[in-house]
Amino acid sequence: MANRTDPLAKSIRGTNPQNLVEKILRSKIYQNTYWKEQCFGLTAETLVDKAMELDHLGGTFGGNRKPSPFICLVMKMLQIQPEKDIVVEFIKNEDYKYVRVLGAFYLRLTGTDIDIYRYLEPLYNDYRKLRRKLADGQYALTHVDEYIDELLTTDYSCDIALPRIKKRWILEQNKQLEPRRSALEDDFEEEEEKDEDEQLATGLDDEHEKDYYRGGSPARERDRDRRRDSHRHRDRDYDRDRDYDRDRDYDRERGRRDRDRDRDRDRDRHRLRDDKDYGHERDRERDRERDRRDRGRRRSYSRSRSRSRDRKDREDDRRKRHARSSASPARDEPKKKKEKKEKKEKKDDGTDHPDPEIAEANRLRASLGLKPLKL
Repeated sequence: MANRTDPLAKSIRGTNPQNLVEKILRSKIYQNTYWKEQCFGLTAETLVDKAMELDHLGGTFGGNRKPSPFICLVMKMLQIQPEKDIVVEFIKNEDYKYVRVLGAFYLRLTGTDIDIYRYLEPLYNDYRKLRRKLADGQYALTHVDEYIDELLTTDYSCDIALPRIKKRWILEQNKQLEPRRSALEDDFEEEEEKDEDEQLATGLDDEHEKDYYRGGSPARERDRDRRRDSHRHRDRDYDRDRDYDRDRDYDRERGRRDRDRDRDRDRDRHRLRDDKDYGHERDRERDRERDRRDRGRRRSYSRSRSRSRDRKDREDDRRKRHARSSASPARDEPKKKKEKKEKKEKKDDGTDHPDPEIAEANRLRASLGLKPLKL
C-alpha cells in the first residue's frame, strides 16, 4: 500500500515512525492531492528534488485544515525513513533553505537529544528569510534561526507535537555535550581588546594633561578659571533642576494623595448609599415575600374549605341515596304479601280453572258462598 511504512524501517521511540503524526492529520495527508500525485513512489534520492521545489513551510491551513506540501514531505520521510547521513546532508545544505529546514524538522522528530543539539544549534547562524503559511492561509515572514529556536524550545510546531528532549544544561552537566560557544564570542573578544587599548590611550592623555596643569602660565590659569566657572554654573543648574524636580514630585505626590482621599470618600459615600438602598430593597423584598406567603395561605385555606364543603355535600347525597334504597323494600313488602294472598285466594276458589265452564261454575259458587268444584 502507498500509505504503509517501509518494512525495513526501524521503530522510533517505541512506535511506528508515522505514528509521530496525529491520526487526524495523518488521514488528511493521505487524502491530500499533493500526497497522492507528488509523493507516490518517492525514494530518499528523488525526495531531494521535491524538497528543492518547496517555497514555504507550514502545517495545515484553511477551513478544512488542508495539509501543506512541507508537512506531506515530512510524512514521506517518516514513511521511507532515510539514513542519518542523508538527513545530515539536508541540514548542511546551504543553497536551499527549505531543504535545510525540512531536514532539521525531521531530525527533531526522530533524532536523539545529543544529535538534535549538535546539528541544529549551528543553524542559529543562518539568518535567511522564510515564508510560513499560517492557519488562515496567509503568509508570514520568519527566519531560519527563529524557526530552529522554535524547534529547540517549544513542544508544538506545524500542527505536530514534538517529542520531549532534555534540557541542554542537563546534558552539559552529564558531560555529554560541550558548552555552547557562540559565533559572536570572537567579535566580543575583539571589542574587549579595543576597549583595553582605548583605556591605555586615555591614561596617557591624562598624564599629558597633568603635566600641562603643573605649569603656571597666565593662559593656563585663565583656562582653569574658565573651566571652574563652567563647573560651578553646571552645578548651580543641576541644583536648580533637582529642586524643581523635587517640588514637582512633591506636588504630584500631594495631588495623588488628594485624589486617593477623594476617591476613598466617594467610595465610602457610595457604599453607605448602596447599603441603605440594599436595606430598603431587602425590607421591600421581605414585605413582598410575606404578602406572597399570606396570599398562598389564604388561597390554600379557601381551597381546603371548598374541598371540605364538596366532600360534605357528597357525603349527604350518598347518605340520602342509601336511606332511600334501604327504605323502599320495607314499604313495598305489604303490597307484595297482599298480591300473593290474592293470587292464592284466586287459586283456591277455582276461578282460574283452564276450563271456562268450570271456572264460571266456581265463580257462581263463590258468589253463593259454596266451595268450588274439585275436578
